[in-house]
Amino acid sequence: VQLQASGGGLVQAGGSLRLSCTTSERTFSRYAMGWFRQAPGKEREFVAALSGIAGITYYADSVKGRFTISRDNAKNTMYLQMNSLKPDDTAVYYCAAASSSNWSGPRYWGQGTLVTVSS
Repeated sequence: VQLQASGGGLVQAGGSLRLSCTTSERTFSRYAMGWFRQAPGKEREFVAALSGIAGITYYADSVKGRFTISRDNAKNTMYLQMNSLKPDDTAVYYCAAASSSNWSGPRYWGQGTLVTVSS
């Protein structure tokens, strides 16, 4: 499964960005998808995930209420709407796919897209 993330950029604190993750995988709807991020000098951490069929969402505590994960299976695309951004959200964001429609962790990775939040 090949994944392509996009939508990163520079934004001021309090602003919003929407990340996208696209794939040419024809069975996209069968995969649970997720977002991770890695800040400079830190380990990669989980941000959010969405199951493939049931639409169950999972969020890290640090982004609950601010970020929303969604998917458009017709477009083979997953999104991460990020609102009320904080400087601590600055990181390279990676999209990932699980090995099934249930989220059990990432198996496939896309390249990252950089999000920089200025104070």
